[in-house]
Amino acid sequence: QVQLVESGGGLVQAGGSLRLSCAASGRTFSLYIMGWFRQAPGKEREFVAAIRWNGGSTYYGHSVKGRFTTSRDNAKNTVYLQMNSLKPEDTAVYYCAARLGSYFQVDADEYDYWGQGTQVTVSS
Repeated sequence: QVQLVESGGGLVQAGGSLRLSCAASGRTFSLYIMGWFRQAPGKEREFVAAIRWNGGSTYYGHSVKGRFTTSRDNAKNTVYLQMNSLKPEDTAVYYCAARLGSYFQVDADEYDYWGQGTQVTVSS
């Protein structure tokens, strides 16, 4: 089993920055892809970014590429999402997720474990 706990959400003005953290516990994480998703009210869950624990390669969704950066600290079993140049349309509940296997996936159904989510609100 894997437990994921997000933190770092909050209220920020447009153009500002936030850093989300996802602390993971449980099984060995070198086998996992860690993903970030978000869900705004009335919308489907959207892929944001993903990172491979072993090697640190990353993959980003089109809407955040160039503004968001995901990274990991293997010693702390923690994954981060640095969000810069935030826009009001970035407002959503942000989730981290983990999946078995080594391939990046943008489909939320391909992820096996989920955190509880953290709210990010960007004011205009």
